[in-house]
Amino acid sequence: MSTYAILGCGSVGHAVAEGLVEQGKDVLIVDRDDGRVEALRDQDLDARQADIEDEAVSDMVADYDVVLIMSSNAETNRHAIENIRDRGRDHFIVARASDPVSADELEAAGADVVVNPSTVIANSALRTLESGEREHQAKRLAEVIENTSGRLGVLTHDNPDPDSIASAVALRAIAEHLGVDAEIIYLGDIGHQENRAFVNLLGIELLSRDNIDDFDDYGTIALVDNAEDADVTLDFQVGIVIDHYEPEIEYDAAFVDIRPDMSSTSTIMTKYIQEFDMNVDEEVATALLYGIRAETMDFKRETNPADLTAAAYLYPFANHETLEQVESPSMSPETLDVLAEAITNREVTGSHLVSNAGFLTDREPLTQAAQHLLNLEGITTSAVFGVADDTIYLAARSKDIRMNIANVLQEAFEDIGEAAGHSTQASVEIPLGIFTDITATDDNRELLLSLTEEAVKGRLFDAMGVETGEGNSS
Repeated sequence: MSTYAILGCGSVGHAVAEGLVEQGKDVLIVDRDDGRVEALRDQDLDARQADIEDEAVSDMVADYDVVLIMSSNAETNRHAIENIRDRGRDHFIVARASDPVSADELEAAGADVVVNPSTVIANSALRTLESGEREHQAKRLAEVIENTSGRLGVLTHDNPDPDSIASAVALRAIAEHLGVDAEIIYLGDIGHQENRAFVNLLGIELLSRDNIDDFDDYGTIALVDNAEDADVTLDFQVGIVIDHYEPEIEYDAAFVDIRPDMSSTSTIMTKYIQEFDMNVDEEVATALLYGIRAETMDFKRETNPADLTAAAYLYPFANHETLEQVESPSMSPETLDVLAEAITNREVTGSHLVSNAGFLTDREPLTQAAQHLLNLEGITTSAVFGVADDTIYLAARSKDIRMNIANVLQEAFEDIGEAAGHSTQASVEIPLGIFTDITATDDNRELLLSLTEEAVKGRLFDAMGVETGEGNSS
C-alpha cells in the first residue's frame, strides 16, 4: 500500500489528508505553522512542524511513496520539489499551482502531476451545471409527455436509419415509463437489409405514415433524429424535437433538445434513459447501442466521450448475439446485382471512384455498394448512382478527412437536388427530367443511362476537384 506525505496543509492539503485517512492510508503532514500542526494532532493525524522549503524535509519524507506539495505559495512549492529532486529522490510528486505559468514551472522543477485548485473548482462547477441541466431537461420532457392527451406519436425521419429507429424506441419506452402510450411512425421505406434485420430481429413495432389517416389522433407528435425534415411540420403541430443535427427551421414546440455536439441521437436518448433511472429493457439497450455504433461507424467517425460512456452503460443490457446477426445479414439478390453493376461500371480518378449502377428496382443497395467500393485499395471516396421512378438516386461514402462528402454533393447538385448526410456519408435525389426529356423505354434505356452518367459524373468529379481525363476503370 502506498504511503503519503503532505507538505503544506492549508484548506486544500487538509481536505486531501482527510480523504486519504478515510481510505485507511498512511499519511504524514508537514507544515510550518505550530498552531495548525497542534490542531491536526488533536485530530489524531500524524503532523510535524517544519518549513517545507528546508532541505531537511526531504529526509523527513524519504520513506514515503507519494509526496503532495500543497502550499498556497507556488514558489515555496517549487523549492520543495527541487530539494527532493536534488537529493535523487524518486517519489511520485503532486504539486499545487496557482496559475498556468506556475504550473509550467512546477513541472519543470520535477513535479509528476500539477493541480490548479481554481481549474479543479471550475471543472467541478461545470460538471454540476451539466448535471443540473440534464435533470432540468428530463423534467421538462416528462411534463410534456405526461400532459399528452391520448397517445404520443414518435416520428422517425424519411427511410429511417438505426439511429432514428433506436431513438424512437427509447422515447416510446420513456413515455410508457411515464404512463403514456406511444407509437413509432416511420416515413418512406425501411429498405436497407441491415435496417430490416434490425427491426425484425428486435421485434420493433412500427407504423407507416401512409397508414395514418389523421395525426390529430395523437395528443403529441415527437420528432426524433428528424429535425432536418422541415416538411413534416406542414401536416401537424410538433410538440417534441430531439436531434443531434441543427434543423434548418425553428420549431415552435413545447420541448426542443438539439445537441450538435453529440454524435448520435441515440446517445442523447441514452442520457435520458439514465436520467429517468429506468430499468433498461434488452430491446431498448440493444437498439440504442446499435444506433450509436451505426451512426459513429463503430466509434470511428465523429465520436466523442459521451458516445463511449453511453455505449458502456448500454453494453451489459444489450443482446450481443442479436447485434451480430443484425450486422451480418444475408445479401439479397437485388443488392448483389447492384453491386456487380457498380463494380463493372466504376470509374476511378486518383482515389475517387464514381459508378453507374443502372436502372434500379430498389435504391437501398446503392448505399451498400458505395460502402463496399470504398473498401477497394487506394479508394478514399466512392459514389454510386442509379435510376428508379424517374429519379436519379446517388449514395456516397468518404474516409478522406479533408473532404465533407455532404458538402461535395451539395456543391455538385445544389441547383437540381438536395443533399443529405454528413462528412463521411451522404445521398442526393435528382429528378431525371433535369438532364433529359427522354422517357425510359426498352429502346432508349442505354441512351438515357449514357446521358445521365455523363452529366452526373461530370458534376461530381468537378465538385471533388479532380480531372476526369485521368480516370480509368480499374
